[in-house]
Amino acid sequence: MSEERLQKILSRAGVTSRRKAEVLITEGRVTVNGSTITQLGSKADLEHDHIKVDGRLLHAPKNLVYIALHKPKGCVTTSHDPEGRETVMDLVKGIKTRVYPVGRLDYNSEGLLLLTNDGEFANRITAAKSHVPKTYLVKSNGLLTPEQEEQFRTGVSIHGQRTAPAEIKLSKKADNPWYEVKIYEGRQNQIRIMFKNFNRLVEKLKRTKIGFLELGALKGGEFRYLTGKEIERFRRVLKMEEDAAGE
Repeated sequence: MSEERLQKILSRAGVTSRRKAEVLITEGRVTVNGSTITQLGSKADLEHDHIKVDGRLLHAPKNLVYIALHKPKGCVTTSHDPEGRETVMDLVKGIKTRVYPVGRLDYNSEGLLLLTNDGEFANRITAAKSHVPKTYLVKSNGLLTPEQEEQFRTGVSIHGQRTAPAEIKLSKKADNPWYEVKIYEGRQNQIRIMFKNFNRLVEKLKRTKIGFLELGALKGGEFRYLTGKEIERFRRVLKMEEDAAGE
C-alpha cells in the first residue's frame, strides 16, 4: 500500500471522518513512528508505519467487508451494551472480521442496517452532505392532515434546528395508518420526534432502504454480504473513487 494523507488513513481505519481527522492532527493527537504530526497534508503508509491516535495503534483492515443486516426490534445498535441487552454484533458472531454498525436504528425500530470495517465508507454513508436517502415504513396512531404532511416535507424544528427537507406519502389508510418516509439525514430518533411534533406517536418503524439498497427478503436477525456490484455502486454514489483520484 502506498502513502496516503493521514486524514484519509484515519477515516479509512474508522477513527472518524476526514474533517474531524484534520482536527485530531492539528491538535497533536496523531503520531507516526513516534513523532507527533501536526501538519495537514502529511502522508504515511498504514501497512508499514506505526500510526497512533491518542496512543492507540491503528491497524489496516486485511479485507474490507460490507454486510446488510435485518435488525430486529429489541436489539441495540452498538458493539457493547452495559445493560446486557442483545446487540447487532450478537447477530453477526460468525464473521471473523471485526465490523461496526453504520449509523443506528433505535431499540424499538427494525430494518436495514449496514455493517462494515471500511471507515471511509461508513463516514460517507452517514454524512448529511452525501444526501444518501433512508426509506422507512412508519405506523402512526393517527392520520396527519395534508397541511401537516407538507410541513413534514419542508422540515420541523428539533432542539432548535430545522430538519432537512423530507418525503412522506400515505402507504395504507387506516385508523392507525402506514406512511412511507424518506429522510436525508439521521438525527437520533428523528422520525419519532417529527411525528410527535404533530401529536402523533410512532407505533412501528421499519427501515426498508438505504440509498438504492433494499432490505429485500432478509428476515429479522438475518444478514448477507453485499455483492461486488452493490459495493461498486455505493462507491460511485459516494464519489469515493473520484476523491481518491483527485488526491
